[in-house]
Order: sequence, then C-alpha cells, then structure tokens
Amino acid sequence: MPLLIVSDPSTGKSQKVELEDARMTPLFGKKIGEVVDGAVANMAGYKLKITGGTDKDGVPMRPDIHGSAKSHIIFSGGVGFHPKAEGERRRKVIRGNTIGPESKFINMAVVGQPKGKKKAENKTEEAAAEKPADEKKD
Repeated sequence: MPLLIVSDPSTGKSQKVELEDARMTPLFGKKIGEVVDGAVANMAGYKLKITGGTDKDGVPMRPDIHGSAKSHIIFSGGVGFHPKAEGERRRKVIRGNTIGPESKFINMAVVGQPKGKKKAENKTEEAAAEKPADEKKD
C-alpha cells in the first residue's frame, strides 16, 4: 500500500495517509515540485506540493533526473548521497522525478489551506492561551 507523508510547515507537524493502489492513480505522471489537490490525501480544500519520495526498494527520487525509471549515476553530493571526504564521487542507484506505479512513499508539503481553516485554528489557539490554568484549592 502506498503511503503519503503530508507535512505542514506552518505547524511543523506531519501525518501519514495510507492509500489503496486504485486511489494512487491520479498521482501517476506527476513530478516533484508540482502542486496537487489535497483530495488525493483525504484533505479536501488543501493544496499539496510533491517534495520527494522513495520506491518499493527504498531508492530515493531525485528532482533533477527525468522519468520514473531507476538510474545508476555518479554523484558528488545531494539527494541520495552525502560524501564523507571532499571531492568524493560515487555511483548510486536513484529514481527519477516522476511518480510511477513502483513509488511507495511520497512526501508532500501543504502550500495552501482553506480560507476558513486558518481563522478557526487561530481562534482555538487564542482561546487556549487566554484560558487560565485550573488551580487546586485546599
């Protein structure tokens, strides 16, 4: 089952959403950096930006490689490889920037919220801040 990890930068929290394979098909062909409707992740009204992902084997997706196929490329740094010495290069397996049927984890970030949602969250936060703490009286 594919898994979406949706992060909200404004709150710093993330949530996991499991999808059936049939619900994953609208995401096929989308690339890293594209904005999609939140209805895919059961978040109607939200706009979500695709930020990355991995396939069934744990191979990361890289935004500068086109397509959804695996590639064996020499890297000197960036997504999928962090050199231990200066100038070190290594051949690594990487997947392209397009979501395909073998993508199992897809990372997304919230870039747009419903208009009423933001105000409602702020009101509940203000109410919680104004409410005094309950004190025990002996």
